[in-house]
Amino acid sequence: MDYETPIRQVRVLIADMATPPLIDDPTLQTYLELQGWEDGARWAVKRAAADALEAIAVSEVLVSKKIRTQDLTSDGPAVAEALRKLAAGYRGQADDEDPDFGGVFEIIDTGHSRLEAEEWRVF
Repeated sequence: MDYETPIRQVRVLIADMATPPLIDDPTLQTYLELQGWEDGARWAVKRAAADALEAIAVSEVLVSKKIRTQDLTSDGPAVAEALRKLAAGYRGQADDEDPDFGGVFEIIDTGHSRLEAEEWRVF
């Protein structure tokens, strides 16, 4: 197995190493393309993994729901929430690694010509 391909890296991050996998390769490739993956762009791999986890979370809610029988309890919404939190963590890591992503700093001219320390008097 080639763990150096971006699809394999996404699989490792989402723990989708079973045969058959939960998400097929073309779908993971689409997530990578949507995130602008280029050679070595780890941040795009993490964002694609976050997209995949959110897709799995949606499936978990739709299929599993919340079920309780005498000896079995299944809580699809709780599993989905955990997957969404993991996806948010990957997105945060990707944001930290992406050199083109950052906070926005904007100066807004309010049209007032007073200095910062100058008093505003209302008469």
